Amino acid sequence: MKVMHVDASAKRERSNSRALSRYFMDRLRAEGLELEVDYLDVTVDTPPHVNEAFAIATYTPADNRTPAMNATLAASDKLCRRLLEADALVFAMPMYNWSMPSVFKAFIDSITRTGVTYVITEDGRFEGRLGRQKVLFITSRGADLRPGTPFSSMDALTPSLKAAFGFIGVAHPTFVDAQPLQFSDQEARVEALERARGELAAIAAHWATTQSSTEEHKEAVTF
Repeated sequence: MKVMHVDASAKRERSNSRALSRYFMDRLRAEGLELEVDYLDVTVDTPPHVNEAFAIATYTPADNRTPAMNATLAASDKLCRRLLEADALVFAMPMYNWSMPSVFKAFIDSITRTGVTYVITEDGRFEGRLGRQKVLFITSRGADLRPGTPFSSMDALTPSLKAAFGFIGVAHPTFVDAQPLQFSDQEARVEALERARGELAAIAAHWATTQSSTEEHKEAVTF
């Protein structure tokens, strides 16, 4: 299984989301999956933020682009290929001020590409191309934003991720949200992280089972 693993926390080694994403990758290996990991830390290799040149180039038909336009889009083209070639996508990030880190928003802007990660059909529909990948979002949140809590209406992260990736074909992403963390007592933090690890272990087991079924199906078709 080829997994693209993206971390987006500024805290680096003190990051809960990074620790949880490492835990998940370890659980996949423990389940017996052979992984090819394509790792990206968007706090280190941050995709360029959208500027005028990018906006013009990306909406210019490919056959009409100048060499300068192609150069402007080269990094985005490469990033899109990495996503499309992966079998699974694991995105880990903290919630910053109710939404995503700006570096991950830059990542989304770089991979939302007409004619690459989505197409416009002859009848005018928008059709995403990331429909076959398993997709997991691992988030860490300082407050408790679960339904029924005082901050539940403040979650702008989950709907924005669902909208952005739904547009490029991800219909059923999985979310594991570790919460509450920073704005809670030690007991609640421990419980939140344990709950998240339990969910991740179950997802790893499920991915291993479905991957084995897929490989068996491929062998049956081959022979």
